[in-house]
Amino acid sequence: MAFDGLGTFGVWQPHPQFTPHSARELEELGFGTIWLGSSPPVDWDGYEQLLAATESLVVATSIVNVWASAPEAAADTYLRLDDKFPGRFLLGIGAGHREHTSDYTKPYDALVDYLDVLDVRGVPRHGRALAALGPRVARLARDRTAGALPYLTVPEHTAQLREILGPDALVAVEHKVVLDTDADRARARGRERAGFYLGLTNYVNNLRRFGFDDTDLTEPGGDRYIDAVVAHGSAAQIIDRLAEHRRAGADHVALQVLDDDALATLRTLAPLLSEHLK
Repeated sequence: MAFDGLGTFGVWQPHPQFTPHSARELEELGFGTIWLGSSPPVDWDGYEQLLAATESLVVATSIVNVWASAPEAAADTYLRLDDKFPGRFLLGIGAGHREHTSDYTKPYDALVDYLDVLDVRGVPRHGRALAALGPRVARLARDRTAGALPYLTVPEHTAQLREILGPDALVAVEHKVVLDTDADRARARGRERAGFYLGLTNYVNNLRRFGFDDTDLTEPGGDRYIDAVVAHGSAAQIIDRLAEHRRAGADHVALQVLDDDALATLRTLAPLLSEHLK
């Protein structure tokens, strides 16, 4: 039961970086969804500001951390926003990272309990999605939400998720972007942001499933790792890389631009993304 209206491409950023002005421009450029990263709290006042500033853009959390935000409060936020802006808010939830959460015990059970409360509070299955990497959580996303929100992943993983989730559930992937044809410089920029994730076991373990080893996954990351998770090069090369996720079964690809001027890069890529859809 996928969420309608996301569009094919969206933009992922830490939630404080979005403004009503930038959201309006992204909507005008043709992006269907903005993904609010870095664990936005459910009481953040920016949700309504971003929705009010736009007409059809979907605002989605990527993700609300189940250890940091109570499910009752998350449900209240969803219901309030969906009432005022019907079909334009997607509640993405996830268990975060063991390294960042002192209470990180039985994360699967915590997700189930959280979803149970959302059920009781009336948040519909199609209004929520789940951060999912491994097969067990992917099946939970399939059975109890609109679908899966994988992060820091590769097209081979997208294909695996599509097989697990079946044809109808949402697969919305994040992929990093550096618009620079100098490969060494682009990889250096990628390492500044993607090297950090190699200290988080859930990402490392997931990438090992797809053939990456210590040479690739030792901080700050080998070239193979960076090339896999950061699309870089010309605009056309970047679009080709993002399209691999689509061919693997993704419904939606969220671009996380690592360049200093992310909006400038998105302005460059937007016309080519539109051409890709034709």
